[in-house]
Amino acid sequence: MIARARTVSSLLEGIGRFEALPKADLQCGDYVLVVTENSVYCIRVLEGSTYSISGGWFDRQGLSPITTSIAGCTWGGSAIKRDIVAALGLRLEFGNRVVTSRIREVQVIRRGDRELRRFRLVSGRELFHACYGRRGGDS
Repeated sequence: MIARARTVSSLLEGIGRFEALPKADLQCGDYVLVVTENSVYCIRVLEGSTYSISGGWFDRQGLSPITTSIAGCTWGGSAIKRDIVAALGLRLEFGNRVVTSRIREVQVIRRGDRELRRFRLVSGRELFHACYGRRGGDS
């Protein structure tokens, strides 16, 4: 008896409705905000399957913004869905092999969208201080 291959695609087919953001739905200049269990990532779509990434692990390592690819999404194992940028409940894997915690929220801001003009890029440190103050929540 041959065991049926367990891939992320076959698992997703079994789930039915699944909220995912395919790479093909994005255009150069679009932004994707990904909120995970532990971090927030700002992803700007560049040309040639590359992305400018800020936030989360990259901020903590002092690497933001970094230009890399996106490998796809996983459940944390070795099976990967390569044609998506983000999917609720899955983990985002970047081209440098960094894997996020589970994705909780995804927001797309299209190039040229008027909403985009209201935003400006900030460092993780600036965002932290805006949320928690200069002392970082110390009592």
